Amino acid sequence: MYFGADYYPEHWVYPYAGTKEKPEANWEQDAELMVAAGMNVVRMGEFAWGLCEAEEGKYDFDWLGRAMDVMGKAGIKVVLGTPTAAPPVWLAKRHPEILPVDREGRTLYEGTRRACCLNSDIYWDFSKRIVKAMATALGKHPQLIAWQIDNGIGGHSTESSFNDQTRRDWQSWLKAKYETVERLNEQMGLRHWGQTVTNWDHVPMPRHAPTLHNPALALDWMRFSSDTILAFIKMQADLLHELTPNCPVTTNLRALRRGFDHFDVAQALDFVAVDSNATIKTKCSELACELDMMRSLKKTGVRTPDGEEGFWVIEQKAGQVNWQEVNSLVRPQVVRLFTYQLISRGATGVLFFRWRQPLIGSEKFYGAVLPHNGRKDSRTYKEISQLGEEMKLLAPVIQGTKVVADVCILFSHDNEWAMQQPMQPNKHFSLRDHVQLFYNGLHHRNIAVDFARPTEDLSKYKLVFAPSLHLMAGGEADLLKLYVQNGGTLVGTCNTGLVDEHHISPDSGYPHDLTDLFGMEVLEFDPLPPGEENHITFKGAFPTSHLHPAKLWCDIIEPKGCQVLATYAKDFYAGKPAMTMHNFGLGKAIYFGTVSHQPYYDDLMVWLRQICNLQPLLKVPDTVEVSMRQKDNTRVYFLLNHQNSPVRIQFYKPMHDFLTGGALAGNYDLPPHGVLVLDEHPASKI
Repeated sequence: MYFGADYYPEHWVYPYAGTKEKPEANWEQDAELMVAAGMNVVRMGEFAWGLCEAEEGKYDFDWLGRAMDVMGKAGIKVVLGTPTAAPPVWLAKRHPEILPVDREGRTLYEGTRRACCLNSDIYWDFSKRIVKAMATALGKHPQLIAWQIDNGIGGHSTESSFNDQTRRDWQSWLKAKYETVERLNEQMGLRHWGQTVTNWDHVPMPRHAPTLHNPALALDWMRFSSDTILAFIKMQADLLHELTPNCPVTTNLRALRRGFDHFDVAQALDFVAVDSNATIKTKCSELACELDMMRSLKKTGVRTPDGEEGFWVIEQKAGQVNWQEVNSLVRPQVVRLFTYQLISRGATGVLFFRWRQPLIGSEKFYGAVLPHNGRKDSRTYKEISQLGEEMKLLAPVIQGTKVVADVCILFSHDNEWAMQQPMQPNKHFSLRDHVQLFYNGLHHRNIAVDFARPTEDLSKYKLVFAPSLHLMAGGEADLLKLYVQNGGTLVGTCNTGLVDEHHISPDSGYPHDLTDLFGMEVLEFDPLPPGEENHITFKGAFPTSHLHPAKLWCDIIEPKGCQVLATYAKDFYAGKPAMTMHNFGLGKAIYFGTVSHQPYYDDLMVWLRQICNLQPLLKVPDTVEVSMRQKDNTRVYFLLNHQNSPVRIQFYKPMHDFLTGGALAGNYDLPPHGVLVLDEHPASKI
C-alpha cells in the first residue's frame, strides 16, 4: 500500500529553506522525516510549469530530477503531476487568446492557476510540448510510478469558457451530433420563443442573456464542455502512455461536484484518484457516500501502481483548509479516523495534502503534516506517523481485498445537469440531498453500496435505487426493465421520467417509458414549499418507527396493476397512492412518489433488507460505522466510532485485532474516534 504526501520541493529552497551554498539541503531533511512517518510515496510537480519552462522552449527539469533522486535515496516513490493547471505568465502575455472568457464576456486574467481556455489550439499545443518534454526528461526515472494529469481540472468554475475558439468547437460538436440544422432545431425544440436557426454559426453559446436559454441547448452545452475536458485529459493520457507505457495515469477528482462527466473521465484513466475533504465533513455518511461514488467510477480495467483494484486518495486533508469563513483546527485523532474510512471503502493509496505549510503564497495557512517551523514534535506529524506505522501492519492484510456491494444507487451527470436548469417544478428539490437520504438509510445499516450509471450492467446487484431519474435517455428504461425482469428489485421515486435526453417531455405519461414496469401512472405532481407537509398512511407489513411526512413533491398516482403500500393522508389527493409495488417478471418494482424525512428511509432499508435477503456486516450499535473488504474467504472489517464518546461493542466470538495483534471477546469499549480492524474467517463470526 502507498502512503505519503503531496510535496512541493520548489517551496523549500533558498531563501525559504536550505542555505545559499546548499539551496536544496532541506529536501534531504524532508525525506528523512517522511520515512520516519512511514511514507513511501510523494506527488510533486503539478504546479511547476513556470519553473520548468521559465522561457518558451527553454526547459529545466534538472531540479525536479534532483528532488526525485533525494526521494530515491530514501526509498520513496514519486507520482509526477503534469503542470498544465498553472500556465506560466509569459504564455498568457505572448498569447492572450488562451485566457478564458466567462459567460458575461469578461476575460479572466493570468497570474494564477486555471487561467486557460481548454478549447484553445495554442494552449493545447503548449500543453503537449511541456508534457512531452517532462515525460522525455523524467519518464525513465526509477522512482516514477505514476502520472497525475493536470490538477483540479474544472476548478474555480472553469469547466466552460466562452472564447471564439470555444464557439468554433461548440458548433463543430453540434454538427457531429445533429448532422443537419433542421434536426438540431427539432430535437432542441428551438421553435419555443421562435429561436430556430438556419446556419450553424447562428447557434449561440449560453452566454449572459436577458432571460433563460433553451434548457436543451444549455444541457448540450454541459455535455460539450464535459467532452472538452475529457479530450484534454485523453490527449495527455495518450501522450504519457506512448512515452512511458509502464506508468499508469490518473487525475485528481472531487466527488462528482464539478461540471463534467466523471464516469467518462475515469474511463480515460488507468485508476481513479480523489481529493478528500474528509476532515471538514460534519456527517460521516456524507463522506462515505462521496467515497463510494468515487470508487464506483471505474469498476473494470483498473491499473494502479501496485496492481491493486482500488482507488487512491491523492489529497487527504492533513489539517484545516483555508477557504472557509472560519478554518478551525482538526481535532486529535480525526485525521486518523477518516483515513481509515478511506481505506475501509477501497482506497489503496493515501497521500496527505500537504507535506508542510508553505511560507509563501495563498495557501500558507492550509493545514499540513508539518507546520511552518517543520518540527517533528507537532501534533499532526505525530498522528500521521502513528498512521504510518499502522499502515505497515495493515498493508499485507488488505492486499488484494476490495469492497463488494449487493446494492447500487443510480446516478448520471446528464440527469443532474437537467435538474440544475432553472424553472424546475420545485427549486428546493435537490438531487444530491435526495440521493443522500437513501444512502444514509443504507449507511445506518452498514450496507455496502456502489453507484452506477443507468446504462451499466446491474445484474450483479440484489437491490437498485433510482432516485429521481428526471431525465431518462433512450434505452435506459429498457435496461431497468431487463434488470427487474431477471429478478432484481428496483426502487424508483418521484421526479422520474419527466424529460428525455433531448429535454422533451413525454406525451405518453409519467414516468417516461416506465409505467408498465411500475404498474401505475403519475397523473400530476404537487410540489410543496419547505415547511408544508402531507402525511403518509402505510398498509400491510411495512415497518414504521415514526409518523412519516410527505415533503417537497407529491406524485398523484393512478394504479394500473400495482399493489398500494401507502397513501396520502390529506388534501384533494387523500387516499391516493404514495408508495406502490409491482411484480414484473421475476423481480419487483417499488415506487415512492414523494420525499420524506430520514427515519422513513431507515425504515425502508429494514424492510428491503428482509425482502432482498441483505445480511448485516456485523451486529454493532447503530453509531458504529462498519465497512468490509474481502478476498476469497477472508473478510477484513473496519469499525469506526465517529462519536465523541466511547461505544460498547459485544463480541460473541473471538476476533483478531490487526492493529494490536490481540484477540477481542466479550465487551469492548471503542474509544471516541476509535478504530478497529478485525478479520473473520468462515469459522468465526459475530
